[in-house]
This record gives sequence, C-alpha cells and structure tokens, in this order.
Amino acid sequence: MLHRKTALRVAAPVAVLALSLTACGGGDDAPDAKAKQSTAQAAPSPTKAASGGKLATGESATGKVKEGDAEITYDITAQKVDIGTEAEAQALVQDKSEAKGMVLVVSHVKYTHKAGATLADRSDADDGTTIWADGERGAVLIGAANDAAGCEDPYDVPSWKQGESHVFCDSYLIPANAKSVEVHWSEEDGEPYIWSFPNK
Repeated sequence: MLHRKTALRVAAPVAVLALSLTACGGGDDAPDAKAKQSTAQAAPSPTKAASGGKLATGESATGKVKEGDAEITYDITAQKVDIGTEAEAQALVQDKSEAKGMVLVVSHVKYTHKAGATLADRSDADDGTTIWADGERGAVLIGAANDAAGCEDPYDVPSWKQGESHVFCDSYLIPANAKSVEVHWSEEDGEPYIWSFPNK
C-alpha cells in the first residue's frame, strides 16, 4: 500500500538540524537510490539477507549490536518511510534557511531481539539507521519526535526480551526534489543494508 503522509508530528516546537546534507560521515557507503516520497509496508513473511547490500521490501537483515557488555542479535526490517511537506520542514527548525527546499522523512524500522541477554536499558539498535536521498546522506533532526503512529521511543522500552519486536523511527531532512530515498542500517564498521521504497 503506497501513500504520502502529511502532518508529521513533532515533540518540540523547534528541532536541531544536526548534520549537513552533503558528504556526511556515519559509516554508510554512498547508495544507489531507488525512490522518493512513498510508503511501503513490510511483507508478512520476510526473508533474511546474508550480508550488507540491497534488500527487497519486507526483506530483513540480521545484525549484531553491542549493548553494554553483551552482544545482541537483531532482525531488522525497514517497514516504510513517511515524507512530509516543505512547510512542515520549515516549521521544525529555528533557522528557516537551513530547511529551505527540504522535506521531513521519518523512517519506520522494526527490530526483533533474536539472541542474547534481556536488555534492561535503552537499546542502541537504531543507532545504525540513516536516511539517504539521491546518493547523499540526509540531515538528521535532533528533537523531532519519533512518536508518529506505529513509532516507539527507545527510552520507553524498559526491558527487551528475546523474541520481542519494537519499531523505532528516525527523522531526517532531504531535498524536496530528490528522486530517490533509502533507509540504511549497518553494524558498527559494517557494510550497510539498504531498503529502497518505490516512487509513485
């Protein structure tokens, strides 16, 4: 099911634009992007990719994350992206010029605890998630809420047992005229898994 989401919610009146749109680091290689301003649902029975690389809609990756003294194995699936309007992006930042010609993108990524100890603190699983547009990493927004429908706050997950799943969201700005959008997730120093969402 494809649709464009408007009226994305924010927790604070003004978010902080943390990264510039061009040539940002973060461990991801430049992607081959596929689409923009779309939403795609995960398949009911996702398969798993063997290593970093491009994944089909609904396909999941398996990765390990150092959580304190433990290493946890997760299944990760980028379920969809919500893309807002230029007006919404302007409302999110203090310096309006920083968001000129930009739109807000919110990724919805599902993490399933597959192996390892029960977590008692906030998970770092979503730290490896980034959003890219036309081969460039987007600009992350600090202070933009990730509490849209279907999103959870990692700080609100007090305990995470094996077999449980949670959906965490990340907010980025990308150029409004971008022809492609991708969600990347990677282990520390690992190659990124890349989900592309078809443009409509």
